[in-house]
Amino acid sequence: MSPQTLLLSFLIFPLFFPLSTPATDTFIYGGCSQSHFTLGSPYESNVNSVLTSLVNSAAFASFNNFKISVPGSTQSDIVYGLFQCRGDLTTSVCRDCVAHAVSRLGVICPGSSGGAMQLDGCFVKFDSSAFLGVEDKTEVFKKCGPSVGYNSDSLGRRDAVLAYMAANGQYFRVGGSGSVQGVGQCVQDLSLSECQDCLEEASGRLKSECGTSAWGDMYLGKCYMRYSERGFHSRSDDENDDVDKTLAIIIGIIAGVAVMIVFLSCLTRLCDRKDGK
Repeated sequence: MSPQTLLLSFLIFPLFFPLSTPATDTFIYGGCSQSHFTLGSPYESNVNSVLTSLVNSAAFASFNNFKISVPGSTQSDIVYGLFQCRGDLTTSVCRDCVAHAVSRLGVICPGSSGGAMQLDGCFVKFDSSAFLGVEDKTEVFKKCGPSVGYNSDSLGRRDAVLAYMAANGQYFRVGGSGSVQGVGQCVQDLSLSECQDCLEEASGRLKSECGTSAWGDMYLGKCYMRYSERGFHSRSDDENDDVDKTLAIIIGIIAGVAVMIVFLSCLTRLCDRKDGK
């Protein structure tokens, strides 16, 4: 069945209500370049300047990119950077997300000459290579939910939603059909035609690689597409918080037991000394 037929078979509509997505600072993926800069070098100054510019700019826009070279820098010291916030976020939430991503990059990529961080609400990248405006359809991250078995109606709606988003013509795209919801976005340093190409690639990979999954996430180098069946979604912050709380309780119990063992051991030794007198 062709995408055109699917679009006629199922009602596809823009979503004017927020998608049920995790918190904007939920970690999706991150990575660092293998090369490192010299501490105190002009390159380090350029990195700090780029990252600061990204955070400051996010208070006024959902996307921006920079090419920075401080005085005294050479061609090899130039640093390129960009951020892209999800299209439905306010500027204040966007800035908080970018600041969080930059902070995390500082933790996982100390001294790296490049790095990228994708959170649920924003994407941040910096590097020494001139990646701005360059299309990148490399598969960076993929996650597929549990299979719900073959259901022609559900799969038809999923395929229709993916086809609608791939043909929408905007940098940020949302859609839904029945119980299936979807969202897709490109980094805005691409042209709309390049964005179209990237999202078509992401859509095709979702259908082929996630099969009958209840939900799927496909992140390429410069775009992503996600879909979910209502009632099914990828792991959320609430679940992560529950895990963190459980681990904290377990660690607390183990620490308490350890302290008690040490206390009883000391008490036993003290009693033995008294008995030996």
